[in-house]
Amino acid sequence: MSAIRSVPPGARSLRMSGLSLVELMVSIAIGLVVTIAVLSSYIGSLGATRMAEAQVRMNEDGQAALTILAQTIRMAGNNPKQQDYASTTPRNPITTTFIIRGCDGTFSNIDVAATTNYADLTCAGSGGPDSIAVRYEADRYNTVPNTAGGLPTDCLGQDLPVITGNVLKNVPAVPTDVTYTVADNRFYVSSTVSLSPGLYCKGNGGATAQRLVENVEDLQFIYGAAPIAAATPPVAGYITASTLDGLDPDIALRWSKVATVRICVLIRSEEAVAPDAASAGYTQCDGTTNSSPPDLRLRKAYSTTVVLRNRQAP
Repeated sequence: MSAIRSVPPGARSLRMSGLSLVELMVSIAIGLVVTIAVLSSYIGSLGATRMAEAQVRMNEDGQAALTILAQTIRMAGNNPKQQDYASTTPRNPITTTFIIRGCDGTFSNIDVAATTNYADLTCAGSGGPDSIAVRYEADRYNTVPNTAGGLPTDCLGQDLPVITGNVLKNVPAVPTDVTYTVADNRFYVSSTVSLSPGLYCKGNGGATAQRLVENVEDLQFIYGAAPIAAATPPVAGYITASTLDGLDPDIALRWSKVATVRICVLIRSEEAVAPDAASAGYTQCDGTTNSSPPDLRLRKAYSTTVVLRNRQAP
């Protein structure tokens, strides 16, 4: 028979020892606290990252919208003097006295083919985002030329129709047919059920209006009027399109007084990222604060001022 090994009392008590119920509950509580702290830190970091990404995207959309609008408005009325034209007809025969037309609201007849004369443009009604139409002589240097023949294009990259005009050449000083192109771009804000609001353009290249920049919720223009004869136009203040339309019975004359245009676009974030309604409050284009936004999206207004360089007297 094998001998029975005796177990020391101390060893037996050590083997039978364990955690009490109180110690187990304390350990679980500490683990939960640590887990909650880690989750809170992760959620907070995720929320801050989403906010930062939304703000970066808004800055990009705002800069893109302002760049497109400012560059186009700055070219309004562009019709440079031609080197070999006679002094009596130094430029191509495009309309230079009615180079811009704005509306408090959206144009009711935005189609370029139906309203080539800016005097025929009408507004659907005041309120909501504004719209603007701009005309200028286009070439391969102030537009993005197409890849095929290098022809000038409109705001949507569509080839512009070639116009034939008659001018006097210096040598010989006889009527001569010349060709040129004119861009007529009309900008407004629109939204559909499937698409977020965005900046749209309708050009005279024949294509359907398309969205250029998404998440543009509002578009506002105010105009600085000044005497057309002034070399450095003294703009005393800015007025809306409706107020400008009341300055003179001659529509071409009153819009020829526009010396500067102040642009404001309101950009919203792609998603709702604000933690609460108070954090989603924003300053609108008119300078007032909207403390009750319809959702938890971020919104920010971006603005710039453009000087019209090519005004000419009617």
